[in-house]
Amino acid sequence: MKSCDTQAGLIDFEEALSRLVDDAQAVVEIETVPLFQAVGRVLAQSPVASVAVPPADNSSMDGYAVNTAALSQTEMTRLRISQRIPAGTPPQTLLENSCARIFTGAEIPEGADAVVMQENVSVDGDYAIFPAGVTVGENIRRKGQDIDKGKDVLACGIRLQPSDLGMLASVGLSEISVYRRLKVAILSTGDELVEPGLPLASGQIYNSNRYILTGLLHSLGMEVVDVGCVADTQASTLSALAQAADRADVILSTGGVSVGEEDHVKSCVEQLGQLNMWKMRIKPGKPVAYGRVGSTPFIGLPGNPTSTLITFCLLARPFLLGLQGAAYHAPLVLPVKSGFERQRAIQRQEYLRVRFEAGEVIPFTNQSSGVLASASWANGLAIVPPNTKVSKGDSIQFIPFSELLA
Repeated sequence: MKSCDTQAGLIDFEEALSRLVDDAQAVVEIETVPLFQAVGRVLAQSPVASVAVPPADNSSMDGYAVNTAALSQTEMTRLRISQRIPAGTPPQTLLENSCARIFTGAEIPEGADAVVMQENVSVDGDYAIFPAGVTVGENIRRKGQDIDKGKDVLACGIRLQPSDLGMLASVGLSEISVYRRLKVAILSTGDELVEPGLPLASGQIYNSNRYILTGLLHSLGMEVVDVGCVADTQASTLSALAQAADRADVILSTGGVSVGEEDHVKSCVEQLGQLNMWKMRIKPGKPVAYGRVGSTPFIGLPGNPTSTLITFCLLARPFLLGLQGAAYHAPLVLPVKSGFERQRAIQRQEYLRVRFEAGEVIPFTNQSSGVLASASWANGLAIVPPNTKVSKGDSIQFIPFSELLA
């Protein structure tokens, strides 16, 4: 009997990912949205700064603006306070042999070339007494030090984070061009699946994959087209796939991509379009399928819930983001110390649900692809390459879930 690990024709993970990323060209139109609604959206154009940030030299401290030429470099200097400059108030030109009381963020007056923090200045009525050794440029934030006028603010293809919205607001933008939300049709196959809230009959299970995928897609800012649960018949599967292709930009299914008599998805995709890849050299998640239903991209994920989650994160997620118009960025992979041993080497690349704590990764005790509790307990995945044994203390690669779930 052939092992799952020794089957011929399995596609290496790196090759599968490369092919998916290369095929993932943006399929959605551009729209303009208010900046307040743009977090998580994919930037469709690179905005250009119409102003510099900051727009003028300003103070990084509460203190006193001064011309260093008026100060002694060897002893204290006494200067009259000629003006007070709060943030947002236009300054006057600094009078000769005087200083200005200035506050954080306020514009530097013409004639001043340094700000001395208030803790280093003594005040005597209308006069300020400065220490020796003040240097030119001290505590001044220069015009354009954050963003130069006329420069691209952000690159096209990034998913906008809250800090990005702040940058766009800082150059005066109130709305931005982004790609329309990708419409992703999800369908679950299996006569055994029942929706939560309904009673279970013998042989039935609750449909967890539907909720996993919906949550993952919503976290990516995508629109879910729920085709529902599909009966394990060829006719039902053909109808559901055709309906999904008409309603969405891409189809995502779970289950039905293996070789059992009740697994109809693979053959139905081939009837309606083409299958470009099938079966990956990974564990869990070997029976991943990729192709097209008509002209609509299709990814078929395994039915076991942990396999669904992991293959979505590793393969479907970068493909979907590419269709959404986002530039591909590989997840952060960290070298960590193994807190376990694995003396049985397999020929597939394995992704273990692990928790990183106390400087090492510890795997969940049951790594079965049907044990979803392992993913809720874990905070990332440890990668065991093909044909590799692991000893305690070995360096091993770790991908935090924070890199894969948002």
